[in-house]
Amino acid sequence: MLLLSIVLIATALFFSRENYRIYSFEVGKPWLHSRLESNFEFDIELDEATRKHLTDSVNQNFAKIYTLDRKKGDQQLALLTRALHGRTGSDALLHAVTTLYNNGIVDNDAANDIRSGKQLRFMVGNNELQVVDASNMKTIRQAYAWLTDSLSDNVALQEALKGIDISNYLVPNMMIDTEENEKWMGEDLRHALQSPGTIQQGEVIITRGEIVTPRKAAAIESYQNELQRRNKQRNVDEGLNLLGQIMIVAIIMLAFYFFMRLLRNHVFSSLRRMVFLITFITIFVIAVLLLVKFKYSLLYVIPFGLVPIIVSSFFDDHTSFFVHIVTVLICSLVASSHQAEFIIMQFLAGIIAIVSVKELTKRTQLVQCAAFIFLAYCITYVAMTLISEGDFNKVDKFYFAYFLINCVILSFAFLIIPIVEKAFGFTSSMTLLELADINNPLLRQLSTNCPGTFQHSLQVANLAGEAALKIGANMQLVRAGALYHDIGKTKNPAFFTENQIGENPHDHLVRPEDSAKIVIDHVTNGLKIAEDADLPKVIKDLIAQHHGKGVTRYFYYKAREAHPDEEIDKTPFTYPGPNPQTKEAAILMMADACEAATKSLNDHSEEAIAAMVGRIIDTQVTEGLLREAPISFRDVETIKRLFVERLRTAYHARVSYPSDVKQDTASSGSDDASSSEAEAN
Repeated sequence: MLLLSIVLIATALFFSRENYRIYSFEVGKPWLHSRLESNFEFDIELDEATRKHLTDSVNQNFAKIYTLDRKKGDQQLALLTRALHGRTGSDALLHAVTTLYNNGIVDNDAANDIRSGKQLRFMVGNNELQVVDASNMKTIRQAYAWLTDSLSDNVALQEALKGIDISNYLVPNMMIDTEENEKWMGEDLRHALQSPGTIQQGEVIITRGEIVTPRKAAAIESYQNELQRRNKQRNVDEGLNLLGQIMIVAIIMLAFYFFMRLLRNHVFSSLRRMVFLITFITIFVIAVLLLVKFKYSLLYVIPFGLVPIIVSSFFDDHTSFFVHIVTVLICSLVASSHQAEFIIMQFLAGIIAIVSVKELTKRTQLVQCAAFIFLAYCITYVAMTLISEGDFNKVDKFYFAYFLINCVILSFAFLIIPIVEKAFGFTSSMTLLELADINNPLLRQLSTNCPGTFQHSLQVANLAGEAALKIGANMQLVRAGALYHDIGKTKNPAFFTENQIGENPHDHLVRPEDSAKIVIDHVTNGLKIAEDADLPKVIKDLIAQHHGKGVTRYFYYKAREAHPDEEIDKTPFTYPGPNPQTKEAAILMMADACEAATKSLNDHSEEAIAAMVGRIIDTQVTEGLLREAPISFRDVETIKRLFVERLRTAYHARVSYPSDVKQDTASSGSDDASSSEAEAN
């Protein structure tokens, strides 16, 4: 999963790299990115529409360049002279045709240019152009009409025309000079399309909040085009570029990997949890890339505060914070134009989310968290703008709208948490809070069928919850687990002392093993009930582990008394376990035993309670019941002191009023009795 996520994220960043190098903007709208400064000198290029307009204009208004082909006219005049053979009027006809060729006979294209009012130009001298008067130039048809109609009064000319077809001697001698036309049209285009200006190295092209004018847009486009040209000239190796992306992502993901392995091994050892964390990071990064590809400023619509909120709903705060940092660092590769601003803003969002939603129990917490994050976003954005631009007018109000959308999405995180729960089998604090509601059908059944057990469970929940809070364990989990840890007793409630009134059913059983089996079965029965009720796995784990592999010592001692000369096998008197695997299970085991034993004490002084608590917990430690739980000796001592304080307060002696003072003759039990009470519970 780690290697897959590295390759997937790095590849996505690689193929999207052009998206964050090329800025998105609209002419007439504010510039939404940070200040753009040129790293080199370049000429501003005209945009495509302007280039097309100027090119069309040059093509339309260009005065074509012609050459007068005198040789062609002389050839036609020589042919005409031989055809006339010195007949009458031949000199007049030759003079008229010579005049036509000297003025110029043009083809149809040139005639169209003349009619449209365009000028005709000739090359004269050394690379010089001269505009020619085209009023006397004629097409072949016009020349023929002029000779036959316009000069009809010239009798000599008319006489000469009778014997020949004059149209055979009229050809265009005004020819387009293709080479010169291409040359001079290119010059005209270069002048028309020349750069409107030059940007110097270090010059600011545009600043945040500044309106994008057509000239600014041309400068931005030119800068980006020049960047692309320079990159191509550098001949960047695409394979090495991808390798660089992989190395950056790999460093960040490996830091996450070793953090989880060394400092959160209980999470690291669970494939399901690690798959969730790595998948969560990867999906978040891909989502950022997709939104930024559509529009860069949408980066600030993405609620990064969701990362610590959702992760902390299933894991501890340290894990959620580190996952948040990893996600932000990878996503900052997308926010290349203003990474510092992005990292600072999202870092603050994560801190606020973790602090304000430490124990997510109410929807209003999300609303408050969203409001705090919105305020942090706004202040940070304004501060960073002042640092980079030094002008309040550069603050773009659109960003405040993006921040608002971000926080609105964030306030609905409670809709995402149940989806994650179902997909990965996790249990959130909100679910645990719902399970701790005493109106839950299972708890109502427990209170009805086993009122003593229900009261015991409530007191254990309070005791264990405070202990969890004291040593940094999951208070919501241990409270919910304490309420359900004895639901298996609903199968045989009368066999447990807290539910007995009068007769004890165990007195009718011959063998202590039978009594032990009934007591031990409350764990197995509890797991079956929890499975049928579809309780979360973490609750079922607490039900299974709250006695660990402890021994029902009371019935084991009875078996030894009944068979003093035999070695008694402990197996029938041992709970199936396993021993507590978490801090919460260890706390529940200690609280369950201590609360039950306290009820059987005659003396509820602080010294007596302290002795009882110490003896029970030390026995559990000695027997290795807490060996597999990640709990320290310091935590155990802290829990002991807390239990003594809370149990002394709960069972302190009340004031006896004079009319109610009676001799206590109902006292019974001893340390052994308190132990048996604890074991039965």
